[in-house]
Amino acid sequence: MNNSQSFEVTVKEALHEDAGRGIARISIDVMNALDLRSGDVIEISGKNKAAAIVWTGYSQDTGKAIIRIDGNIRGNIQTGIDEKVTIRKVDAKYAEKVVIHPTQPISLRGGEQYIGRLLSGRPVSEGQAFRVNIMGNALTFVISKVKPSGVAIVGPETEIEIKDTPYEPKEGSKKDVPDVHYEDIGGLGRELDQVREMIELPLRHPEIFEKLGIEPPKGVLLYGPPGTGKTLIAKAVANEVDAHFMTLSGPEIVSKYYGESEGKLREVFEEAQKNAPTIIFIDEIDSIAPKREETKGEVERRIVAQLLSLMDGLKGRGEVIVIAATNLPDNIDPALRRGGRFDREIEIGIPDRKGRLEIFQVHTRGVPLDLSEISISSEESVELSRKFAEMGETEGKKHEDEIKRKKFLEPFSAVTHGFVGADISLLVKEAAMHALREELRDIKTGEDIPIEIIEKIKVKRSDFEEALRHVEPSAMREVLVEIPDISWDDIGGLEDIKKELTESVEWPLKYPEIFDKFDTKPPSGILLFGPPGTGKTLLAKAVANKSECNFISVKGPELLSKWVGESEKGVRDIFRKARQASPSIIFFDEIDALLPKRGTFEGSSHVTESVVSQILTELDGLEELKNVTVLGATNRPDMLDEALMRPGRLDRIIYVPPPDAKGRKKIFEVYLKNSKSLLSEDISIDELVLQSEGYVGADIELVVREAKLQAMREFITLMDSRTEEERQKVLDNVRVTKEHFNAAMKKIKSSLDKSAIEEYERKAWPVMYSTDERQILEKAASAIKRSEFGEDAEDKTECRKKLEKVTYSRLKDFEQIKKLTGELISKIEQ
Repeated sequence: MNNSQSFEVTVKEALHEDAGRGIARISIDVMNALDLRSGDVIEISGKNKAAAIVWTGYSQDTGKAIIRIDGNIRGNIQTGIDEKVTIRKVDAKYAEKVVIHPTQPISLRGGEQYIGRLLSGRPVSEGQAFRVNIMGNALTFVISKVKPSGVAIVGPETEIEIKDTPYEPKEGSKKDVPDVHYEDIGGLGRELDQVREMIELPLRHPEIFEKLGIEPPKGVLLYGPPGTGKTLIAKAVANEVDAHFMTLSGPEIVSKYYGESEGKLREVFEEAQKNAPTIIFIDEIDSIAPKREETKGEVERRIVAQLLSLMDGLKGRGEVIVIAATNLPDNIDPALRRGGRFDREIEIGIPDRKGRLEIFQVHTRGVPLDLSEISISSEESVELSRKFAEMGETEGKKHEDEIKRKKFLEPFSAVTHGFVGADISLLVKEAAMHALREELRDIKTGEDIPIEIIEKIKVKRSDFEEALRHVEPSAMREVLVEIPDISWDDIGGLEDIKKELTESVEWPLKYPEIFDKFDTKPPSGILLFGPPGTGKTLLAKAVANKSECNFISVKGPELLSKWVGESEKGVRDIFRKARQASPSIIFFDEIDALLPKRGTFEGSSHVTESVVSQILTELDGLEELKNVTVLGATNRPDMLDEALMRPGRLDRIIYVPPPDAKGRKKIFEVYLKNSKSLLSEDISIDELVLQSEGYVGADIELVVREAKLQAMREFITLMDSRTEEERQKVLDNVRVTKEHFNAAMKKIKSSLDKSAIEEYERKAWPVMYSTDERQILEKAASAIKRSEFGEDAEDKTECRKKLEKVTYSRLKDFEQIKKLTGELISKIEQ
């Protein structure tokens, strides 16, 4: 196995950041055995030969005889993952000339310089294919001639020639397969392993199944939301196993003539048998194999029956495998979903944060990111110094760029909740196009773009931030609401409530490991209730903005339908989408309209009762709500169904009270913070607070707006006949005065008087307090009411005022309420 010249190693896939760089990572033990250093050139021999630059392997590979190479190199040596190859050190000279052909007709202005820089320092040999990512588009090129022949390194003096004619491979050298490799798929490591286990093994080693006396798998069903990478996985597997790849689509198969559809299906399977090993890929299988009992068309039924018999009749010991993809697995005929047909069903879900970072790395390989503002930490600097000493200046610089690229992309992978691979690809393209538009603004239409300008283009963080405003997750497009730019600072007062909401919504997302450590679950639902205008909806918006969640706003009337089952289906769809695009917040405004007490509407169609039941089962049914928070807002908690209020459903109940003097002051400060220069000196916020007893946040906003309108009316009346220049001069001296606010206060009355505040407070008691506590409060409220009749002695009035204050305060001292209630009753009975 081992001699001084060569060494046998097992092929493993490269990491995402190494793809497309022409490097091979091998462990330090193998490097020592072949007297190799980082930066040396090796020749790798499989069915063909190719060269690569050696880099030190990862710590997990120490002591293992493995080589990590990307899909390009694996394709060039015609070998697969887990196969054995031989490596040896070669002494490569600099190339004088390299001739390159594209694999498809293209016109690439200034391409020689670009590709020369890309291949600089890399070993090349005849027949070697490589891919170039230009603004998100992958182009494949093949090296047709190298002078001198053999393995040579592209240097600064090497002449690069790109031919216009596409490369024509030798007869039978390679089958027609998609140019997609495992390294082009990010965020689907576990799913990819499952697919490979099901497909690669039977196609590479059918003899194992023969020895065991079992049938190899015949089909794999990939299901999940659109854009997650189902088709990409099928293409990558076909490429890696060097199988014939056939795509089957519904419109090609369906024909109006009797028997023709089945005939076309048979032809596809016959061709697959002839060209084995073959992968037949059926995209959107639900369109050609729907449930037979639900479909009206005779053609669809016959196609399903033919597909069933063809899959049962597949011969050739795993030489033909069917991969099907769908985002509606429940619409497929159940006869297909059994062992012997589709043996394995694999869900391709929405990627998590780590998966999104991998996808960003894949799609930004050829994108020139602006890394000038990315800083390196002290620990990373120590590691880089070691790498520079080990690898040399050129390779060390590439390693530094890789660290910076990762740091550049990490913030975007953190905020793109619910984005699938296709969305991230679109986001990268949009960012690149934004950078391009900025640079080409001064170029006239029809002019050639100078190569210097193309070289100068860099995609900045601001380009990605701009792209994020235009690209939204595809799984959420029907229900996603753009969150207004509202922060906690835009909400005056309510500090306790902000803290509670932060704990309930933000903490589970930011610190999931603490919840795991304590083996506890975050609240699944939160109910905000209180008088109208106190800021419940505003709080919900701020929570969604602060936690960077996907925000789904549910409007009750939209869900309710006269058709039986439609309303419940609407509820199911909302929760399904929220699960898919988690972490997410489902916000039910005016939740009492959607979830009233069951049994209150006699003779109605029971639609609301069905909706209540459906939402209750979604909240704590068999399907767990993971990273989905339900947020409800209402000013009528007494109307809500009691089953909704128990722990496990809406288990955090928060009362949003009318603002007290301190709260009103903060609300005035919020609404006047950008208008300080417009206020006259006679305005005192403390005076405004005293005048605004009973005003809620919405009233105060309206008062401020009305006061400004009063000042505007005054200005327009006085200056109507003047010229624009005169108006402009006077405009700088316009101020909002105390009189304007007094006029606004007279016009806009408070939403809540004393009795209304007490009424809303009493509605909150059944929701917030236990039976014993409610009895204490009810007794106190009754005593206050009784004390208002009869002679109003001074000591009785004083006692009543004290009891009122503690009974209707935000934080209640029940012992004090009990004591004062007793005192007041004894004074009444005297």
